[in-house]
Amino acid sequence: MWGKKTTKSTKIETLIGTAMEIQGDLIFSGGLHVDGKIVGNVIAEGDSNSMLVLSDQGQIEGEVRVPFVVLNGQVTGDVYASERVELSRHGQVKGNVYYNLLEMAMGAEVNGNLVHCKDEKKLLEFQSHEDDQEQQDMEDEHDSSSKVTAS
Repeated sequence: MWGKKTTKSTKIETLIGTAMEIQGDLIFSGGLHVDGKIVGNVIAEGDSNSMLVLSDQGQIEGEVRVPFVVLNGQVTGDVYASERVELSRHGQVKGNVYYNLLEMAMGAEVNGNLVHCKDEKKLLEFQSHEDDQEQQDMEDEHDSSSKVTAS
């Protein structure tokens, strides 16, 4: 019927508790629920059904690359979701959000750009372009810092 909401049901297989802090990239498949803190990138491994649920106590400092994302906590970094992003009322993103479908509740915050990407191929192009740009910026910064001027 009209207005009937279909929700993605992925079994949560991994839980990161409130007392847990992970430093480094986290690569997973299936369902991941985060109540703690991750300092590093969160990446779904080749499974188009993978889902990340970030609770209101959860924090991620790094990129998120997961097909299905539910955010009620804070992400400092870009979010790439080839399927769906749900920003709950306490959700905060300090970075760009690349999405296919977006649901945003009143109170959610995005401090960055919202970029609609209908197909995954286009989404991967954005990721690749940003990675190339970051590498170029780092090279430019290194070149400018190694120059010596004589007076």
